[in-house]
Amino acid sequence: MTVRVPAKVNLQLAVGPPRADGYHDLVNVFHAVSLFDEVTASAAGSATGSATGSGTGGSGVTVEVTGESAGEVPLDEDNLAVRAARALARHAGRPPGVRLVIRKAIPVAGGMAGGSADAAAALVACDRLWGLGLPAARLMDIGAELGSDVPFALLGGTAVGTGRGERLSPLPDAGPFHWVFALAGGGLSTPAVYAECDRLRAAAGQDPGEPAISTALVAALAAGDARALGAALANDLEPAALALRPSLAGVLAAGREHGALGALVSGSGPTCAFLAGSAGRAKSLAAALRAAGVCRAAVTAAGPVPGATVVSGG
Repeated sequence: MTVRVPAKVNLQLAVGPPRADGYHDLVNVFHAVSLFDEVTASAAGSATGSATGSGTGGSGVTVEVTGESAGEVPLDEDNLAVRAARALARHAGRPPGVRLVIRKAIPVAGGMAGGSADAAAALVACDRLWGLGLPAARLMDIGAELGSDVPFALLGGTAVGTGRGERLSPLPDAGPFHWVFALAGGGLSTPAVYAECDRLRAAAGQDPGEPAISTALVAALAAGDARALGAALANDLEPAALALRPSLAGVLAAGREHGALGALVSGSGPTCAFLAGSAGRAKSLAAALRAAGVCRAAVTAAGPVPGATVVSGG
């Protein structure tokens, strides 16, 4: 059972003050883009192809990883796909008994929710493999227990997330919109970026107040207006990501210099996202970024796209 699942870019990430539980209230406008991981679930002990990394991620779950930065993906209980399979098995009252193969194209620790995407794909793949037939709403609930970004990877499209980002409402989107993602070497820790955001705000005496959605961004999405959307892109975590990885400022500047309609750090970074006016302009911008030598790689994508989708074995 193979499930394809998209990366996300945060079109707006508004971050409130720290809560008592250590999380932050968010207004998080998610946008699913055509950069995909695939997760295949098969019966434990079944044969699969070669993998860059493999391991036993807990009782009854074996995981293998190939593709983009596969060597950086954990193969134990820190792997969200492993945790997803085990959580679903607990819900169903059955042993996990599954082999997962993850084919990576979404950057690891890149601010595009690759780990959460893999968890969403594992939920869908194991649900089908085990014949559970759980409703989408129940999978969303299980996903929310695993991580704030998992429910959106199940939903896809464009949506606003509130609370920790897990409470989702779809947004009208008259895309497609065309993107370039500049991939950095190495990752950034999401908890470290949030901690730096809090530190920078405290040092500046800033009170962020309660987060609110941008009406300009919502209107641009509904109208399919790429230029207006580019002007409305915003990420409250960007100053923290730049403080921890100053070289990202040069990446953003290069994208703007070469014609991006909008530029921002994606989520907690370090991937930088650039909005282009067309597929052709996205291709040209990616080539310019590669030639400038400011990133490890530059890839193009479009959105919105659907969430986790069965592509074979269903």
